[in-house]
Amino acid sequence: MTTTVVKKEGTAAVAPAPSVGSHVRNYVSRVRGGDIGALPAVLGLIVLCTVFSIMRPSFLSAGNFANLFTQGAATTLIAMGLVFVLLLGEIDLSAGFASGVCAAILANVVTVLGYPWYVAVLAAIVTGVVIGTVLGLLVAKVGIPSFVVTLAGFLAFQGIVLMLMKSGTNISVRDDTLVAIANRNLSPALGWLLAALAVGGYAAVQLLRHRNRVKRGLVTDPVAVVAARIGVLAVLLGLAVALLNQERSRNVLVTSLKGVPIVVPIIAVLLVVWTFVLQRTSYGRHIYAVGGNKEAARRAGINVDKIRISVFVICSAMAAVGGIVAASRANSVDPNTGGSNVLLYAVGAAVIGGTSLFGGKGRVLDAVLGGAVVAVIDNGMGLMGYSSGVKYVVTGLVLLLAASVDALSRRRSAAAGAR
Repeated sequence: MTTTVVKKEGTAAVAPAPSVGSHVRNYVSRVRGGDIGALPAVLGLIVLCTVFSIMRPSFLSAGNFANLFTQGAATTLIAMGLVFVLLLGEIDLSAGFASGVCAAILANVVTVLGYPWYVAVLAAIVTGVVIGTVLGLLVAKVGIPSFVVTLAGFLAFQGIVLMLMKSGTNISVRDDTLVAIANRNLSPALGWLLAALAVGGYAAVQLLRHRNRVKRGLVTDPVAVVAARIGVLAVLLGLAVALLNQERSRNVLVTSLKGVPIVVPIIAVLLVVWTFVLQRTSYGRHIYAVGGNKEAARRAGINVDKIRISVFVICSAMAAVGGIVAASRANSVDPNTGGSNVLLYAVGAAVIGGTSLFGGKGRVLDAVLGGAVVAVIDNGMGLMGYSSGVKYVVTGLVLLLAASVDALSRRRSAAAGAR
């Protein structure tokens, strides 16, 4: 191991510069100690994609690859919000039908009342914020367990959807902007431009972080590891954009179908925003503190009730965004919007991705990775001709496995800490 001498305010600070080998050994040591992060989700995603590609070569076709994004978009967005609630060791069982209520508000405002799409979107998101505020107040101020409050919400919101849908009618969503969210694509050139900006932005953040840590005399990752992360992202995005830019239309003479789905950059922007909130703000650090030890956070001066209310607001607001995407994909809203397996898949996506059910551990990226696993299982098994019953059983087993891995890793971390 070499060392780097860093001068800071007239003094010399020595910061170790670990080699790639020592970095890998440290990572393996953390994994053995129970800090596995999203590793199971990533490995599971690789295995699933490999198996389905071998069994059904059409799985990795451009058309099916694009369908994976739109198929799992609503679930992923709802799961992003659920991550915030799960970080506190709470649960929101109403998120699915909350998205249905918000979608119903959207459809009524834009179709029945005839307002512009942006008014409808604003109304849907405000509805989500109000729902989250009510749930959060009942949990934080009244002291009702989140399981009970959100279970009541699950039942009540289902009834509200029925009332908004006039007990069974279907409201079409025909606004071009709303329909485009989950059904249209970016131009191939714009897809490449956004990919380049994403890689460039990620590289700038990583290199700036590396430089700042070196300046402060802190231990940092080797430059080769940082470069490898940037390279992997560039390769993955490049392959994805190249595949999505292929022609997917069965009749090119009638219509052309190629490019990155519009919903993809929407998910990417929300991922960046919420990741920044959790990892780079005092608010995010307070969420982890409350999730790790509520009483210790209270004694440290953190407004625990405010934090608890806010995560339910974020969760329901993201449920509203998921409802908007679901309405866009279906071109309509019906009494089943937000019901069926929406909640189960969203919770499953967050947990499968690596967010702990016990609180204090998780990232917004977990929702994206877990959402991808759920979408791949549903899509791949559908291509292989399996029934919905088999899909549910397999998804349930994967969720159980993820929860078991989380429990075992926590036990291992506790044992390592005790030693």
